[in-house]
Amino acid sequence: MITRILSVVLLFCSFAAYSQQPSRSELEKQKAAIQKEMDDVKRSLDETRRNKKASLAQLNAVQRKLQLREREINVINQQINLIEGDINQGWRDITKLKKELDTLKEQYSKSVVYSYKNRSNYDFLNFIFSASSFNDAIKRVAYLKSYRAYREEQAGNIVRTQDQIQNKIASLNQSRTQKSLALKEEDKAKDKLEDEKKEKDEVVVKLKAREKELNKEFEDKRRQDLKLSNAIAAAIKRAKDAAIAEAKRNAEIAARNNAAAAASNKTNNAVASNNNSAATAPKREAYRTFDDDASRLSTADFEKNRGRLPWPIESGRISMHFGTQVIPGTKLTTNNQFLTFETDAGKTVKAIFDGEVVMVTYVGDVQAVIIRHGRYFTSYSNLSSVSVSKGQQVKTGQALGKVAEKEDNVGELDLGITNDANKNFDPEKWLR
Repeated sequence: MITRILSVVLLFCSFAAYSQQPSRSELEKQKAAIQKEMDDVKRSLDETRRNKKASLAQLNAVQRKLQLREREINVINQQINLIEGDINQGWRDITKLKKELDTLKEQYSKSVVYSYKNRSNYDFLNFIFSASSFNDAIKRVAYLKSYRAYREEQAGNIVRTQDQIQNKIASLNQSRTQKSLALKEEDKAKDKLEDEKKEKDEVVVKLKAREKELNKEFEDKRRQDLKLSNAIAAAIKRAKDAAIAEAKRNAEIAARNNAAAAASNKTNNAVASNNNSAATAPKREAYRTFDDDASRLSTADFEKNRGRLPWPIESGRISMHFGTQVIPGTKLTTNNQFLTFETDAGKTVKAIFDGEVVMVTYVGDVQAVIIRHGRYFTSYSNLSSVSVSKGQQVKTGQALGKVAEKEDNVGELDLGITNDANKNFDPEKWLR
């Protein structure tokens, strides 16, 4: 009994696993998407190579290419598994059809032998005329006709089964050819993976040679990031203070209006007047920040577009991801509070979502723009020029300024996403 239950459970698990396996069309779509991203990474890598110095953007591009290649190999393996499943199923179908064919041939041979033994017309006539009644004779004629039709159907079933076997064999050969092609494709992808690993090693060696220079760059960036973080914190505090002041003004206006209404209503007694004043007096709780309808709506819209926000630049590459960065082959580590893009100096920087400009400030010798989206704030730093001003309402895709030059016509942009609690988020997870 236990063995039977275990068999049923294993069968169910196998069926569940098979049902979750992506189809061939889905795998082809995945391969196409990987190849498209691979082409983009290659173009980005070609652009980074224009700079003679090995950069973090170049390392990130090579690492991303490795990840994509491994994903491609994984998809090819899934395709091979599907093809092998088709081959195994084809063999099972052929075995089953051959057994059915043997059974059909055996039944047909028996009917042929029987017909041969009773082949004379006399036997057929004797079978009919030996009927006990006319109705019985009609039934015997119908039986002989159905028996003849049965034999013809048997012969047809044999032919159809033989055709099915041949079709299955042809399909099996086609699956074998597909598997062979997929295996060759997998071998090519693995060869490219090895070449790309060597390419990564070369970049790492070049970066190691620049370790001191990179360490200075990281220190400079940490100081720049601290200034930007302080500016963002100041912008958030100002927005909170402004919201509190606005709430307080509204409460005072409401209190004055209530007091005027109470004074003009002479028919109310003093008790009613006192109760009304107590009921309508402004409360300290009313001074809450970012709690107006417009703020809540903007916050909800921003959160709803997580993973679908556009890039702040039309072309470029990520040179440093958000969070802790470890440079392989070196002792260099840094914690990036923003998402750093590398692009051509002078490229236009655009807002990634509708909002209000709450600060335009200098961070060192470059500028930064901070935009409020309800309880969220986005920051755009390392700008050489700015085309918006504080208090201005901006739309998604609207130009904010130009990327400042870092060196050799190469510029960097730091994009940050922060909430009203001054918590930083990984912008890469918000972008499409």
